Amino acid sequence: MHCYCNSKKEFSECCEAYLSNKSKPSTPKQLMRSRYSAYVLGDGEYIVKTTVKENRYEDDIELIKEYAKSVIWLNLEVLQAKDAMVEFKAYYRDAEGIKVQHEKSNFVKEDGMWLYKGGLLLNSKIERNIACPCGSGKKYKKCCG
Repeated sequence: MHCYCNSKKEFSECCEAYLSNKSKPSTPKQLMRSRYSAYVLGDGEYIVKTTVKENRYEDDIELIKEYAKSVIWLNLEVLQAKDAMVEFKAYYRDAEGIKVQHEKSNFVKEDGMWLYKGGLLLNSKIERNIACPCGSGKKYKKCCG
């Protein structure tokens, strides 16, 4: 099975090792991809564990699980990864249709482990001429748009 993070690798050769605590992401980009996979799988524990300590709240685990299960995650597009910043678009479907979360995420290394520090959400819309995030192979404007 291909990895949820859209790396074109098998899940067992990509994010599974991070989510099962067999290894740690060695770059912010790997961490961001693994966090996306965790959202797809509703793994709130992983999301909280990979957040900087000052922003880590155990009470968030159930909220993250609820949110992750309330949407259908469709696709991840990494736009750029530079130093400790990763810009991405995560596409998902909720009751209102297909949406995109466009973010520039910042990461820090603490105790030899990359952690999510925070991010800047960017206003973004789904472009009409991109491949539809639903995976149909059609352009968005002729599919879900």
